[in-house]
Amino acid sequence: MKRKIALQLSGVERHYGQGDTVLSILKGADFTLHSGEIVALVAPSGTGKSTLLHVAGLLEHPDKGEVFINGKSCNNLPDDQRTAIRRSEIGFVYQFHHLLPEFSALENIMMPQLIGGLAWNETRERASQLLDYMRIGHRATHRPAELSGGEQQRVAIARAVANAPLVLLADEPTGNLDPETAHYVFDALEALVRQSGLAAVIATHNLDLARRMDRRVTISDGKVHEI
Repeated sequence: MKRKIALQLSGVERHYGQGDTVLSILKGADFTLHSGEIVALVAPSGTGKSTLLHVAGLLEHPDKGEVFINGKSCNNLPDDQRTAIRRSEIGFVYQFHHLLPEFSALENIMMPQLIGGLAWNETRERASQLLDYMRIGHRATHRPAELSGGEQQRVAIARAVANAPLVLLADEPTGNLDPETAHYVFDALEALVRQSGLAAVIATHNLDLARRMDRRVTISDGKVHEI
């Protein structure tokens, strides 16, 4: 069965000015991500991994080219519509967890759902289910400072998928973890992706984890290439 295209970049260019010079990071990048697949983005630092994820996640506008989320071009949408798409259809996970320190693990996962307009009881139930799925339900009432690095990152992953997004973008999600914890966190992330059928792009330097994903791509000379 043909899988649905969740994310597509077509001819994307991204340039930054540095004094009198222009630094070209993406130069006509093309990339397609289907629902239910996990793609590893493996490339040296400075080649544009984060830029690609920012453009794909509608955090930055491309200078040229098109970004499609769920088949819809997002280039010319007003900021409020781009924000709405980020909130409902895109989940983000970063190398640092960015959890709110004054809230518990459960409350951190509830937050994006409450912002999205869901009722308190519904958000609490879903947050509890996600914590259980990530095998840290017993840590629900603990604040980030009381959690280990692996636990914090699993809360961050649960928060990223709390609104049932179509696409998950992860930028070095296990970069701050020791190898054993990194594999444990990736196991939980992979299981979540497989179970939910969302599409995921995971930027990583961990080649062992990259080999476990469905495809591997890199960025070279501003373009995306299969490896």
